[in-house]
Amino acid sequence: MTYAELPNKLVSAANGVDYAYREAGDGGVPLVLLQHFRGNLDSWDPALIDALASGRRVVTFDNTGVGGSSGQTPDTVGQMARDAIAFITALGLGQADVLGFSIGSFIAQEIALIRPAIVRRLVLASAAPQGAAGMHGWAPEVIGAVGTPQTSPEGFLGVFFTPSPASRQAGQESLGRMYARSDDRDTPTTWATREAQYDAVCAWGIPDHGLLQRLSCLEMPVFVANGDSDPMILPHYSRLLAGLIPQARLKIYPDSAHGFLFQHHAEFARDVDEFLTDLRITYSTTAPARD
Repeated sequence: MTYAELPNKLVSAANGVDYAYREAGDGGVPLVLLQHFRGNLDSWDPALIDALASGRRVVTFDNTGVGGSSGQTPDTVGQMARDAIAFITALGLGQADVLGFSIGSFIAQEIALIRPAIVRRLVLASAAPQGAAGMHGWAPEVIGAVGTPQTSPEGFLGVFFTPSPASRQAGQESLGRMYARSDDRDTPTTWATREAQYDAVCAWGIPDHGLLQRLSCLEMPVFVANGDSDPMILPHYSRLLAGLIPQARLKIYPDSAHGFLFQHHAEFARDVDEFLTDLRITYSTTAPARD
């Protein structure tokens, strides 16, 4: 069964929240995915999920107050991380691999810092470290495209894909896959979720050089990835992030923007699979970040 055909499920967590989720694939260490700003279960490109799930169990979910999950969306990344931990615990996953995309990458970092024992390996897509200078809110043209009450396919394409014909074609194909599902679609995210998430993004971006040092304590292997033309989280921040984490590897994908993982879904899924299955990765703290 493909991701576009999977049923929506609910699980009740100890924090009183009923979490909406889907799971694909089977076997291996589960891979838990954390979604982007204002995204829900249907905001993942099915082609990416199907590729990731070809050799393992993959779990997507709506965090507290998002989409089909109950509760009120918190306005801090720290609380979002604790809520995600409650979901992982409710599913009884034990130790998992975690892939965070955009604001999901912020949450993934916090999960690894708050509860490192539950994260085996970490994938950070379109990511930035907390406290980095220049990250206090997104550029006006970006928030104007994805932060308005009524978003549009044109706004999505302008932020998630580059103006090149190849990237725009990939974007149109990605949108087609996302909207192919007509039955049992997830509940759309609300304006309250948008406001809370953007508050969290702005707080995350308040410059504070001291916060960058927190990442030095991450001991699990980390894969950092971004597009070379991301206008939402500039690739500079992903490079900075990879340099701050002892065991990070870095890849920047060409002719792509915030949605590089949808545009390059087959390549990115192969890279993630190689990272998650690479037995040569050890838990030493000497591995350098690399392109």
